[in-house]
Amino acid sequence: MEFSVKSGSPEKQRSACIVVGVFEPRRFTSVAEQLDNISDGYLSNLLRRGDLEGKAGQMLLLHHVPNVLSERVLLVGCGKERELDERQYRQIIRKTINTLNETGSMEAVCFLTELHVKGRDTYWKVRHAVETTNDTLYSFTTMKSKKDEARRPLRKMVFNVPTRRELTTGEKAIEHGLAISAGIKTAKDVSNMPPNVCNPAYLYEQAKSLETEYQNLSVEAVDEAQMAELGMNSYLSVGRGSANESIMTVMNYKGGVPGQNPIVLVGKGLTFDSGGISIKPGEAMDEMKYDMCGASGVLGTMHAIVQMQLPINVVGVLAGCENMPDANAYRPGDILTTMSGQTVEVLNTDAEGRLVLCDALTFVERFEPEAVIDVATLTGACVVALGKHASGVMSNHNPLAHELINASEQSSDKAWRLPLWDEYQEQIESPFADIANLGGRDAGTITAACFLSRFTKKYHWAHMDIAGTAWVGGKQKGATGRPVAMLSQYLMNKAGVETED
Repeated sequence: MEFSVKSGSPEKQRSACIVVGVFEPRRFTSVAEQLDNISDGYLSNLLRRGDLEGKAGQMLLLHHVPNVLSERVLLVGCGKERELDERQYRQIIRKTINTLNETGSMEAVCFLTELHVKGRDTYWKVRHAVETTNDTLYSFTTMKSKKDEARRPLRKMVFNVPTRRELTTGEKAIEHGLAISAGIKTAKDVSNMPPNVCNPAYLYEQAKSLETEYQNLSVEAVDEAQMAELGMNSYLSVGRGSANESIMTVMNYKGGVPGQNPIVLVGKGLTFDSGGISIKPGEAMDEMKYDMCGASGVLGTMHAIVQMQLPINVVGVLAGCENMPDANAYRPGDILTTMSGQTVEVLNTDAEGRLVLCDALTFVERFEPEAVIDVATLTGACVVALGKHASGVMSNHNPLAHELINASEQSSDKAWRLPLWDEYQEQIESPFADIANLGGRDAGTITAACFLSRFTKKYHWAHMDIAGTAWVGGKQKGATGRPVAMLSQYLMNKAGVETED
């Protein structure tokens, strides 16, 4: 898709389609009113006949409107003007893109970016129009032998901004939107790949392919032999039952000044999670290929920031592993010695993500990080608590938590903070080891974070549980690419990237 911005009157636009909004009940936006005037009331006559009420998501495609240079005019229902918020705006953009793509309009000039959205400026509206467009048009057909493609797909979108002085803002919004969209696509593509293809080595290969494009990105693999030397016994135990070797991929992006302490992102990369000896129920087990969405989210975020060339140092760690039942697999009752020296009693082998992450979180101490954020599809309890709409955030540092929640609001990639109080720590006590890997039914998301907090005493740390937000299940299953937008926004904020008009 090609995107651009311009500033001009609707009557001067010569395009395959011009897109304008109509509010409820049958109220023109200022741009639609201009088109109505030059068409001698053609549009208002249609509205009086009841062809369009202006309800959110309604579409009316018109051909050869009198005195209008564009071949088509798409009237888009925008709902009640005072109620137009960011969620509805994105839904309107999504419906518009689907309509254009299905009707053979290969290019369009869109005036919806001039709508007033509560608390959002031109930069936000243009950037999110780009991100929403790319998200709407995404499909994963890599493994299909026959690919269904639109005969005349949408190829070019021009977003109009109210004044010429906002063109620079719009261009910057497109640049950022394209980079974040590229990162989201990377995360989706890797997540949607089947587990017989996407294993820990595949995660490393995808990171290496990025390294070839960007000089200030270096990628290394930590294999099982190196993990054994480092004492990463907890990580190694989880992958013991798999024929696929565990590989931890380390991506080091140096966009900031030399010596600047990096932000470290750690992604849980369970490329398939059967549950191990504590095997999962068979229903929907195919979706456990998505247990590596933390790692794919980190990979996608690294893609976004290297494309933007943010002036910041960032380390991305993809903790690749596969949890399978086997004669060599670890068992409930085993006691593991972690890289930190702390011991863990295994109560359930399906609580494996934290056993991989705890060693990865100890490993990253060597980078002397400014902050560490781990991202993981860690607990079903998070889905129960927050549903599919918000990722859970827990942290040992209030300013870091606030920065992440702020980034989630800016990016519309929703997150909600949960407590990490000392009272919860009692649930993971063990009579035989320093910690148990399970804290019982109550507050499962929080006790999982409590477990990880035992390994993050030396730096500011936040944990993101994306179990509910990383993918959509069922017949229309697929990865969402979250939380690439949120993490990218957080890093843009840390790098001091200006996004205001």
